[in-house]
Amino acid sequence: MNDPAHYDPANEALRREVEWLFYREAELLDAWKLDEWRALLTEDASYFVPPNDKPHGDHNNTLFIVADDHVRLHERIVRLKDPNCHSEYPPSRTRRFISNVRVTPASGNEWLARANFIVHRNRRNSDVRIFTGEYINRLVRLNGALKIHERRAILDAEELGAMGAVSFIL
Repeated sequence: MNDPAHYDPANEALRREVEWLFYREAELLDAWKLDEWRALLTEDASYFVPPNDKPHGDHNNTLFIVADDHVRLHERIVRLKDPNCHSEYPPSRTRRFISNVRVTPASGNEWLARANFIVHRNRRNSDVRIFTGEYINRLVRLNGALKIHERRAILDAEELGAMGAVSFIL
């Protein structure tokens, strides 16, 4: 089970549970149910979108596109739901596709879950933006449910200028 390139049937139920978590997350984000989405994360969750030139960099010494702790995540949700948030009001229409879910144990009650994503973002008076990349998540089980403790959304784009602002949650 430690080798993600080697299939382990004993891991199948956990992988399906992780897929369900990611599919539910995509559904909530596409519907802009941000408070319900936040409930899928641990209370002390972190959310990172690293720079394209340092996808595995450390947010403590590298300028990240997004480096939110649980307080900043809450503030981001409040801001995105506010009608005065002109970059997302009315909210963008998004459609997320999740694939290639892989799960490996990290330590004790923690798992590393990777998945590929495509996010289509439609915004009034704007071209459709397509964001692709990989999620790298640290998951924990709390009260019987898997929760996202840390999310790293690594974008495939070489540069973000032509893609517009990343003001919504990937």
